[in-house]
Amino acid sequence: MDTVSVEKRSAMMRNIRSRNTRPELAVRRTAHRLGLRFRLHRRDLPGAPDLVFPRRKTALFVNGCYWHRHSGCKYAYTPKSNVEFWLNKLQTNVARDIRTRQELEDRGWNVVVIWECQTREEKTIADILTREVCNAAC
Repeated sequence: MDTVSVEKRSAMMRNIRSRNTRPELAVRRTAHRLGLRFRLHRRDLPGAPDLVFPRRKTALFVNGCYWHRHSGCKYAYTPKSNVEFWLNKLQTNVARDIRTRQELEDRGWNVVVIWECQTREEKTIADILTREVCNAAC
């Protein structure tokens, strides 16, 4: 049973942003500090990746653990109310992520995903960016 009205819940869900989130901003700051230059949310690419490194032909997504079902993560829990609706929605998100990744790879792009739980420490972000994007060029 939900503790707020349907209208209030709808308003709360509407306020969840998909761009310029705290985890995304943390990744952008770290990438910039590493000297990486990027473009944001390129709509001409499948899935409009959060960061695009054109010279390195790399698309980076900063995924929320809950919304994109980060396997084994404590933040990817299953809701207790309206379970059927949420499982369907979350499974659709995962299927879309797989499709998007495949489309980008078919176009010759390297796809990198940084999970929300990995953005808590700048060192973790830097390690991922260095390993996945720099390829010893940073």
